[in-house]
Amino acid sequence: MTISKKLFRSGPYADFFSQGVQVGNSLHMAGQVGTDAAGVAPNDLVEQMSLAYGHVQNVLAEFNATMDNIVDETWFVTDIDECMGQVEALFAERQRRYGKIPEVSQTLVQVAGLVDPSFKIEIKCIAITD
Repeated sequence: MTISKKLFRSGPYADFFSQGVQVGNSLHMAGQVGTDAAGVAPNDLVEQMSLAYGHVQNVLAEFNATMDNIVDETWFVTDIDECMGQVEALFAERQRRYGKIPEVSQTLVQVAGLVDPSFKIEIKCIAITD
């Protein structure tokens, strides 16, 4: 059985993986990290999360989708205590990015590390498109 896939590849690892893969109306996104245009991650968790959501929005746009299309998200954080200590600011920024209280399922996972030691958060999403 052959599955028809639409891929979006970008960034320095475009030869190795896609930022998003659409199969039918299901869009699976690679985890997005909080880096600026130069690939630098600020030392602030809330700022990294905001930048990561910006990357999420960019991938969604490639598939003519918006934050409203997201149905599930997973946050991978390197320090759960730091995350919980800033949960109000994080959720306020999350709500700002969604434009409302998000209507998604969410999982929060602490990991030993991400691909770069300066990364504090990675956000992975699943969206449903038209």
